[in-house]
Amino acid sequence: MKEYWSIPHSAKAPREYCYAFYKHDGSNLRFEWHKKRGWKKFGTRHQLFDESHPVFGKAIEHFMNKYSESIEKKLRDEFRGLEEALAFCEFEGPNSFAGAHDPNEEQDLILFDVNVHKKGILDPKTFMKMFGHLHIPELVYEGNLNEPFIQAVRENRLSVKLEEGVVAKGGSGHDLWMTKIKTLSYLEKLKTYKGNDWTKYWE
Repeated sequence: MKEYWSIPHSAKAPREYCYAFYKHDGSNLRFEWHKKRGWKKFGTRHQLFDESHPVFGKAIEHFMNKYSESIEKKLRDEFRGLEEALAFCEFEGPNSFAGAHDPNEEQDLILFDVNVHKKGILDPKTFMKMFGHLHIPELVYEGNLNEPFIQAVRENRLSVKLEEGVVAKGGSGHDLWMTKIKTLSYLEKLKTYKGNDWTKYWE
């Protein structure tokens, strides 16, 4: 089961045209679809889980109710003969923070990427065209990735109030790239909650 990319620091990202999406603060979950078996395999970023998992188990039913039919129909319509695909969602609740979740509250799933077998992760423009009618992250910026924009995100000066930051994506196919930019206020919160380990979570 393919794992999601490790998204680099913005200093390493190309200064090119991009689409920047609201970054939800949760856990990255994977949902694998097979042409013959349907949605049968589920995972966090690095390990598999099933309905018995104490934190993520309930995400399976939620995904099936919210996304499974719509994603499968779109994939079958757009990619004839497709054998496999992966949907990536953010699992978050009102008090989720840096991968920790309150077991006593309801969490939601936000679809943020789809990987098509032998084609890779869809570029942001195609993703929005195919799945923009579903619950996906809000597009907060479209234009060149540059220092003024990065600084505006850091200082939370966009028209949309950010909690964590943004994920900017550009290019397509083998030239697809992504970068995370987080707000300074989020980084300060990380320092408070994670102590000396905060740098493991900031990008």
